[in-house]
Amino acid sequence: MRWIVLCLGVFGCAGLGANARDLGQWDAVEPAIRQWYQALMQPDVPNASCCGEADAYWADQVHVRDGKTYAVISDDRPDAPRGRPHIESGTEIEIPNNKLKWDKSNPTGHGIVFLSRTGYVFCYVQPSGA
Repeated sequence: MRWIVLCLGVFGCAGLGANARDLGQWDAVEPAIRQWYQALMQPDVPNASCCGEADAYWADQVHVRDGKTYAVISDDRPDAPRGRPHIESGTEIEIPNNKLKWDKSNPTGHGIVFLSRTGYVFCYVQPSGA
């Protein structure tokens, strides 16, 4: 059963346009943080992964305007090693309420939004300590 859930999570990301992939982006990541990324599940689809570092952008600022939540991209890391499209720092991303993830601590020290290549929001994880 666990294998089925894992497969659904991986294929769930692929089916929504994300290209979860291993391009060596995990090579320099601490094992505990790598494990955190790999275990993170979507709040509204608990059997589907938020995807991984290749789909993750730092978004340290979050605010609410007119009842909608927005995260502001603050990621200055190079995109090429992560195999992701570039999103300019300062870009606001609307985060649907069902994609706000509040049930896990975040050991990265950054708010993180997980996006597909088409801009679909998989998850937003608030910045917090380990």
